[in-house]
Amino acid sequence: WVNLGTKGRTVIEVLARRTIAQRQRIKEAYKLTVGKDLADDLQGELTGNIEKVVLGLLMIAPKYDAYELRTAIKGSGTEEAALIDILASRTNAEIRAITEVYMKEHGKSLEDDVEADTSGMFQRVLVSLLTAGRDESNTVNEAQAVQDAKDIYEAGEACWGTDEVKFLTVLCVRNRNHLLRVFEEYQKISGRDIEDSIKREMSGSLEDVFLAIVKCLRNKPAFFAERLYKSMKGLGTTDSILIRIMVARAEIDMLDIKTEFSKAYGKTLHSFINGDASGDYRKILLELCGE
Repeated sequence: WVNLGTKGRTVIEVLARRTIAQRQRIKEAYKLTVGKDLADDLQGELTGNIEKVVLGLLMIAPKYDAYELRTAIKGSGTEEAALIDILASRTNAEIRAITEVYMKEHGKSLEDDVEADTSGMFQRVLVSLLTAGRDESNTVNEAQAVQDAKDIYEAGEACWGTDEVKFLTVLCVRNRNHLLRVFEEYQKISGRDIEDSIKREMSGSLEDVFLAIVKCLRNKPAFFAERLYKSMKGLGTTDSILIRIMVARAEIDMLDIKTEFSKAYGKTLHSFINGDASGDYRKILLELCGE
């Protein structure tokens, strides 16, 4: 572990190999025995990407998500990728937890901040996701699914201009099983996959958020595998995306993400990170990735 004091080195090795619950206990024990906050102490020792990973690891999930959203909003320009990755992939309960933490930490409502920072239809989709009102039952209403598919088709491919509200109403409200049925039906009616239609009909952040919603509904680990792949391939690495997914999903679905990654790209996530990052930063990411 280059450029880190022995204390920093030990701490990182310990943190990367523990669960979120264990890391919270380590934080408490540290405060009790040293009388200082572990995150504050480490901030003094670490910089750059390694600092971002370690501080992320010390937060519980909703706090980390809220922190990432706040960071995405408060900079100059908004990092739309963060808003999309988080809000399109979290469950209702997770989104409610995030909005609570956000309010507590920042004294502002996440919805207000998102509204102030985004506009148009993209904003409306994010606000809809923030209400955490998606149906989470498993029931498929066959007649409704056929109607939904028709509505989306008529709002997009079948007409001049796109009525995005129809897409929002269906994609942000209905439950997963129902939507998977809608997508099948849509393919029948239009002869196209719903993702292709979204790419043809929309652009920019709106296209990105609708695609993310569809991909997460179909296969969440595959969505994250693709995000990781794109964050590393080509010139330069989008570290913010790489870090956010590795930290946030480490304990949730990292095994599935690794499987989907190998399936889609013929290389392991481990080998990709290994060739892409360096030094301590690479070591801690590989710890989170696991073998």
